[in-house]
Amino acid sequence: MDLPPIKLIQTPQAWTECLAELRQQPQLALDTESNSLFAYREQVCLIQVSIPGRDFLVDPLSLTHLDGLGDLLADPAVEKVFHAAEYDLLLLKQDFAYTFANLFDTMLAARILGWKKLGLAPILKQEFDVDVDKRFQRANWGRRPLTPEMIRYARLDTHFLLPLRQRLAEQLADTQRVAEARQSFERIAQVVPSPRHFDPEEFWHLLNGHHRVTPMQAAVLRELYVYREREAQRRNFPPFKVMSDRTLVELAEAAPQFVDECQGIHGLTRGVMARYGRQLLRVVQNGMRGEPPTPRPCQQKPAPSVLARYEALHTWRKQQAVERGVESDIILSREALWDLAHQNPKSVADLVSLKSLNDWQRDEHGAALLLALAQVRKTG
Repeated sequence: MDLPPIKLIQTPQAWTECLAELRQQPQLALDTESNSLFAYREQVCLIQVSIPGRDFLVDPLSLTHLDGLGDLLADPAVEKVFHAAEYDLLLLKQDFAYTFANLFDTMLAARILGWKKLGLAPILKQEFDVDVDKRFQRANWGRRPLTPEMIRYARLDTHFLLPLRQRLAEQLADTQRVAEARQSFERIAQVVPSPRHFDPEEFWHLLNGHHRVTPMQAAVLRELYVYREREAQRRNFPPFKVMSDRTLVELAEAAPQFVDECQGIHGLTRGVMARYGRQLLRVVQNGMRGEPPTPRPCQQKPAPSVLARYEALHTWRKQQAVERGVESDIILSREALWDLAHQNPKSVADLVSLKSLNDWQRDEHGAALLLALAQVRKTG
């Protein structure tokens, strides 16, 4: 490939020069890389920005500030082009409190158009005959210095996004999907990061409906869950790299008192036992002596009338998706189906109060949704 030189931005002066170029552009292609597989709390480790003829790799780990970038991201006069924007937006909002206006998400556009290939690597191969080395999707982007191979991989995440955006925009216009796409992009721009806090009572989710535990086992599992989190924070590891959820559940079920009783428990290799074995036995014993935690309340099952409306809407959505050749959530989100089922709107005015529907969806599908709900009321 005949690509322009890459500009790695790691000094204040380089960032000042980069920002001056970016401010002249009506469109920016962006992506981020994080260290989510290698750190207790992931962070943005690299920001890729491409403009025609230029690829910048901005290194926030080497810079003391990125003054001016937030203004560009919030500027409605500058279009920001991402592929699968949601995770990037969440990280950028979490780390820098940025806000976003005027987005174009190439993956979401491809989904709206019914493209079968949605990952960036297969799309680049299909549209530009470019091969991407997928090994670096799981690389440690917090490591410095970046290798030449990592740098080449990172620039490909944004280098072709602007021409890809143009092809998708033309297809959206040809199929009269521009308004639908625009409102979908606006919704993505409003995503909000979850607060960073650890709740010991969240251990119940480890069971995932597939296990039933005694009160004593629940107490042990809670202690193991807290211990894993503490170790992950101390070692700056993701919790799953300390021990898997399955390992914690099997430990709680077995409640071993001696090292040899740990044999056969998933994930308890010799290395894990050498590092954690004695502590794990103490944690298990502490759990067995502790007070059983209060069971989480059972989720109340929706009323039969709500379920009937949901099933009718679910069937309608599936039919619409098949006819159009897209995935079902492109028609309406699952959240919207449940809102409709619970609220049971009877008029267009009622639909306006549902925040899970955007204006395009109300205009496009409102009459059909009201008819589907009316038929359920009639038969019920």
